[in-house]
Amino acid sequence: MTDFSVIIPAYREETVIGSVVENTRRVMEAAGRSFEIIVVDDGSDDGTAAAAESAGARIISHPYNIGNGAAVKTGIRNARGVVLVTMDGDGQHDPQDINRLLEHIDRYDMVVGARTSDSDSAAHRNLANKIYNFFASYICKRDILDLTSGFRAIRADVARRFVALLPNSFSYPTTITMAVVRGGYSLAYVPVTVRRRVGRSKIKLMSDGSRFLLIIIKIATLFSPLRVFLPVSTVMFLGGLGYGIFRIIFMGGRYGPTSSMLMIMGVVVFMVGLVSEQVAQLYYDRSEKRE
Repeated sequence: MTDFSVIIPAYREETVIGSVVENTRRVMEAAGRSFEIIVVDDGSDDGTAAAAESAGARIISHPYNIGNGAAVKTGIRNARGVVLVTMDGDGQHDPQDINRLLEHIDRYDMVVGARTSDSDSAAHRNLANKIYNFFASYICKRDILDLTSGFRAIRADVARRFVALLPNSFSYPTTITMAVVRGGYSLAYVPVTVRRRVGRSKIKLMSDGSRFLLIIIKIATLFSPLRVFLPVSTVMFLGGLGYGIFRIIFMGGRYGPTSSMLMIMGVVVFMVGLVSEQVAQLYYDRSEKRE
């Protein structure tokens, strides 16, 4: 059995994928590891697949472009390794850092390469990542140092448990990070320096940024609903109560329908969150039994 599978999703990376595969192969061979390198060509219309294959990678090709997350899912489903390493095919990640991730995989279920301040990335992306990390840390009730990093090592059995939840887009790291934490699996971060990608980024700040936040909320409502519903219900209930008291004291009026409606809606939202929490727990318990 292969010990490690390095999964590299690629779309139109003809100019750089060959060197990424070659450098990765050298690192794994130098460490004496039993490994395979899988490049999932996500419907490229250039020579991405040929360049990766000539460099020694195992190629799996999509018939058309489905998405970065879909390519990773294909790699997870077809990997032979006990431990999976995912990294980008655009030259951002240094293959030498794979060893740093794998140093900790014996003690943790997933190890993520967290980008440092020295990483060569745009300022607006750094700011966006800080916002995502803050919100995810609140949802998960633990520090999330890099929610969107695609450079990580994870046990294959853990990855396959959540593969059906992963979206087809670039937000798959967001989903698997929050799912792993909520599932009670161990997570560690290793600081890595990321180089500026070769070529133009395929991530659009506005559309993909809003999609990342939506994914966080979806995963939160799936695994930790009360972390979303409780603050909303509390604000609505206290807002209605405060407005009613304000009307009585300062406006000489009655409590009013607006105050009552806000308080009722607050209770309803809380009850929805409570039921969702129970449903999420039942879903998780059934998953545990199936496993």
